[in-house]
Amino acid sequence: MDAENAQAVENAQAVDTAQQPRTPSASGGAVSRRAVIGWAGAGVALGAAAVGSVAAATRQDDADPAPAAQTGADVPFYGENQSGIATPVQDRLHFAAFDVSEKATRESLVKMLKEWTKAAAAMTGGREVGTGAANGLPEAPPDDTGEALGLPASRLTLTIGFGPTLFEKAGPDGQPVDRFGLRTKRPEALIDLPTFKGDKLDPLRSGGDICVQACADDPQVAVHAIRNLARIGMGTVNIRWSQLGFGKTSSTTPDAQTPRNLMGFKDGTHNIAGTDAAGLAEHVWAAPGDGPEWMTGGSYLVARRIRMHVETWDRASLKDQEDTFGRTKGEGAPYGKAKEHDAPDLKAMPADSHVALAHPDANNGLMILRRGFSFTDGTDGLGRLDAGLFFLAYQRDTRKAFVPLQQRLAASDKLNEYIQHVGSAHFACPAGVRKPGEWWGQALFG
Repeated sequence: MDAENAQAVENAQAVDTAQQPRTPSASGGAVSRRAVIGWAGAGVALGAAAVGSVAAATRQDDADPAPAAQTGADVPFYGENQSGIATPVQDRLHFAAFDVSEKATRESLVKMLKEWTKAAAAMTGGREVGTGAANGLPEAPPDDTGEALGLPASRLTLTIGFGPTLFEKAGPDGQPVDRFGLRTKRPEALIDLPTFKGDKLDPLRSGGDICVQACADDPQVAVHAIRNLARIGMGTVNIRWSQLGFGKTSSTTPDAQTPRNLMGFKDGTHNIAGTDAAGLAEHVWAAPGDGPEWMTGGSYLVARRIRMHVETWDRASLKDQEDTFGRTKGEGAPYGKAKEHDAPDLKAMPADSHVALAHPDANNGLMILRRGFSFTDGTDGLGRLDAGLFFLAYQRDTRKAFVPLQQRLAASDKLNEYIQHVGSAHFACPAGVRKPGEWWGQALFG
């Protein structure tokens, strides 16, 4: 092992083993937000978090035992695949797309990715970054911004992806420039997404060299994670755009209740389960031979900001709403069936309904893994809510999954009357970091 790698392992192990949880209780466990509220006597009820992954390491207070969903069990950071993809979907999202600074070099970018990885391992484990928010030199800015002190990890996951423009980007003369020597490592599947019928994309909410998806059951934990990565990356990267999300609209745990979107409907019932190893291998994880070796075990992420014209939707009749989806609004059952998970009869619903067009049975078995979230970002200046769906889809090859599916939907989906795609991005998310000492993007830059 060379000196640089030895030091990287030593540093990573120091971060991963030496630091204590953000706020220890008398018994040594993390203090849950539920306990803090109980002590304060506040009459506020917490929403129940989604069931944690069976692979998650459960951390509980000895003095106050509670289910993992309430204490915010840690989701393991290290593994063959990145967490935050097949992981049970959390309640909150902070998604950020970064552009690499014009002054950044390959060396400074690699240095940042190493620092990001150590910080991500600490934060997903419920620990402070570096020396923490209050333990460093008084004369220096703290290593951690501090707004997550006292909070458990809340099943935080951090997932990184690399956009097409990281591999080559148009220079001042319009010609593509290979800034970091990565052009030959760009996967063929990492295409520039085509413009679909009906798209009205805002370039300020689209694209990006690098993305980080932070998911957690506590919004402050998710925001804290992105804020600290942005702080660490200052001078090397800057945030191009970001999106907050709430109320997950799809689930990777199909035995649980399917969440509703802002239109009041259950959508994405037929999603790939995070426990379905065969389904994930077929539809989500890039396999050996699919592309460059650095993407084996990774996945391709499509992020789409979909504006819902909720004022128009709210004036539509119940029948028109149900015809639009091909499902009942109350139960979520497909037309002609009684229960949500009953196999749909696509001929029993309008041919232009969303389910009739999007269901795998209508697309030769094509499937994507969805992790969408609702958003409401104030108003648009005309008194209308800027609200909708932040659509996140992972797949083994975007050319064979999202692109043909979206082309079909864009052409004739009745739902298009009420929605519009206003932001778009595509990223290659590499395999997971397997152990301390390794770092995000190591196989790509190695």
